[in-house]
Amino acid sequence: MKEGSVAKGYVVVVENIHDQAGYQGYVAKAGGTIAAYGGRLLILSDDAELIEGEWPWQRTLVLEFPSVEKAHEWYNSPEYQAIVGERHASADANTVIVGGFEMPG
Repeated sequence: MKEGSVAKGYVVVVENIHDQAGYQGYVAKAGGTIAAYGGRLLILSDDAELIEGEWPWQRTLVLEFPSVEKAHEWYNSPEYQAIVGERHASADANTVIVGGFEMPG
């Protein structure tokens, strides 16, 4: 990483949606919370191509934030915490926050 630069933060979500109507209600609210913390949706895929191992997930999402700290601020924000239960009720998911990587040199 370049001197003085900050690694971007990524939220990776894999999920199986079991209540489409409930999930759509969550999605309608979530976008504004993501944007408020400088985030943007990079990947939304319902057709990941399995080339190794097991992948029991229907959907894959990747959100990009200006930093890992911003990703944490978004996830822990009162605005997002007020609606995340709607996602939990409508989908089974695994979610991680990871830092970006820049090749040296």
